[in-house]
Formats: sequence, C-alpha cells, structure tokens
Amino acid sequence: MKRKSGVRRLSTTTINLLSNYDLSAKSLRKKLARIRSAEDSFDCGLLSAAKPSWRNFKYSELAVATDHFSPGRLLGKGGHAEVYKGCLPDGTIVAVKRLTKKGETEDEERTADFLSELGIIAHVDHPNTASLVGFSVEGGLYLVLKFAPNGSIESYLQGSLGGLDWTTRLKVALGVAEGLSYLHHTCQRRIIHRDIKASNILLAEDYEPLISDFGLAKWLPEKWLHHVVYPIEGTFGYLAPEYFMHGIADEKTDVFAYGVVLLEIITGRHAVAVGSNRQSLVMWAKPFLDSSNMKEIADPNLGENYDTEEMRRMMAIASMCIHHTPSKRPFMNEVVELLQGEDGAEQIKEKSNSQRSIMLDACDLEDYTSSNYLQDLNRHKELVME
Repeated sequence: MKRKSGVRRLSTTTINLLSNYDLSAKSLRKKLARIRSAEDSFDCGLLSAAKPSWRNFKYSELAVATDHFSPGRLLGKGGHAEVYKGCLPDGTIVAVKRLTKKGETEDEERTADFLSELGIIAHVDHPNTASLVGFSVEGGLYLVLKFAPNGSIESYLQGSLGGLDWTTRLKVALGVAEGLSYLHHTCQRRIIHRDIKASNILLAEDYEPLISDFGLAKWLPEKWLHHVVYPIEGTFGYLAPEYFMHGIADEKTDVFAYGVVLLEIITGRHAVAVGSNRQSLVMWAKPFLDSSNMKEIADPNLGENYDTEEMRRMMAIASMCIHHTPSKRPFMNEVVELLQGEDGAEQIKEKSNSQRSIMLDACDLEDYTSSNYLQDLNRHKELVME
C-alpha cells in the first residue's frame, strides 16, 4: 500500500534545491529546468502540453500589482494561503495566491506543497479549471492565476451576491463535472483534487465554472487504486466517509464532494448548516432525495422557475454521488453523460455496482451501511467541533 512518504516522489526532483523560500536566480533556473524537463512531455489529452507559457515574476512586480498586498485587495484567505486581486502593467487582472509561513520547521513541507501545486496546475488545461499565469519564489511563495470576475458559486448561493437562475445552475453543474472528468480521465496522469467545494468553484465572465485551488491535489499513478493519506485534509461537509475515517482517497473522493456541491446548487444551502446544530447537508437532504421531493429540497429562491425533469435528474445524480459506498458512486465521465441526458440513471447504477472498489481488508466498505456512515459523520463532526 502506498503511503504519503511515497506520494511526494513526484516533487523530490525539484524540492532538493530548495532549503528555504529565498532562492537565488541560479537555483531558480535549475528548479525550472527540472520541472520542465520532467514534465514537458506531459500529456493532457490528445496532444502533448506545449512549453510552459507561465512567467516567473519578481516580488516587486507582485507588490505593485496588489498595492503591496493591501487588505483592500484581499479576495480570501485560508489556513495556508491568502489571495489578492492584482493588476499587471498590461492591464491584465490576476489573482495572486500567497502561501503563508508558520514556522521554520514547516518550510520544507510548505515548499514541497507549493511545488506539487505548481506542477499540477501548470499542466492542467481545460475550460473548467483555473489557469496559471505565473509564479514567484522571491521573498515568499506565490502563484499568479487568471482572475475570475464573478467570484465563487458559494457567494451566489449563500452569500450577498444574490441567487443564480436555474439555467446557470445547470451550466455550473455540467461545467464542474466536465472539469473533474478531465482531471480524472483525460489527463495522462490522474489528478485527485481533494478539496472540491462551493468556495473553490469560481465563475468566469460568462459564468463558466472554474475548478480552483489545487493545494491539496495529488497525482494518482496509473497502477495505484488509491492513496492512503494522513493527516486527513479537506473541508468538513464535503469529505467522503472512506476518506475521513480511513484516509482512502481516489477519484470517488472527488465524486462525493461533487455530490455535495450539487446539493448546494439544488438547495441553496451550506454544506454544513450555520448555527448551533451544524447539520450536514447530506443528512438533511437524504430523506428528500429518497422520496424525490422536489418541492422541499429546491432552493426557495428558485420558486417554481426550474425544469422538473432536469431537477429530478440532478437530484438522482446527487443521490448517487453521495452514496456511502464508493464503488456505488458513478465516475465523473458518467456524471457528464447523465447531466447531458445521454444515459439513464439505472444504467449508470448498474455500471457502478459491477465495479467493486478494492479497499483495505480492514475496511470492507461494501458492508458499510448508511447508518454506519451517519454515525461516523456525527463522530467526525464532534471531533471537528472540539
């Protein structure tokens, strides 16, 4: 079984040049040469990826672009990074992701994480994934990304920007599914995102969804069935049971999280309710999904302005994606087919059931019941809230 120490081998050819965040020009050139020589022939679809077009920015350029990382330019922040809106001299609007330091003992691990994210996003090329403009390792670790002017779907569904109409919601659902299908099936090396959530789905000018933040993403080698990851990272409410209980991560981990996002699109609710009970959306929605109760599950902001057949289809897909047994979830290419109306839900279920996932002997998830899942979810929530 492959464990985390082996997972990082992809980046060890580059991180051995980095002992801290401040790199000389000579070591930077060596690092870039190694990244490019290792991955110039990387295939993301039918054609090999072209030579990298991303730029190596100076810190001074990013400082000017973001008004010296002014709080007024801050777009968002998480546990390991801050994102600022910037404007380059040619007028290009960008998002500058600055990785935050914690302690010197974490520098090597943070640098490895940075290179892993850079190595993945630099070779991802799809209309529904974020686009890399460049990076900087001068005075810190920075990723420069194409700016998404319409924010995240979270800000529309649960924030102050107002709701989305049904047509746009369907477009977002399909776009995210196509982006994940690309990551899982089209790239020569499979990619597991591991942090699919509403706040990581950005909207371009035409409201085309963009999967962003590849900070937790991992390559999944061809012969590996899954990773076993520790510590568990991600966002409560989106974590698949086999992942948060046993650290098992594969494409079906993302499928589960996608199912939760689909529920958010349908309901307009948070993945975890705001308030004292902190109820999981999965737990709240399950009775309505089981009974196909569209009236109770649909976002009140939609009223009756949705296509009932499309709503029924999306509910069925969401129900399949959040199944507690990973082998009974569809693959993302199958989800795309379902959303496009090219296959029936029953046919997809039959395909999924015929492909039993091989898990740890101590974790036979085929015998893992819905009740077990809900109990484990509650235990996990209690641990998170402690």
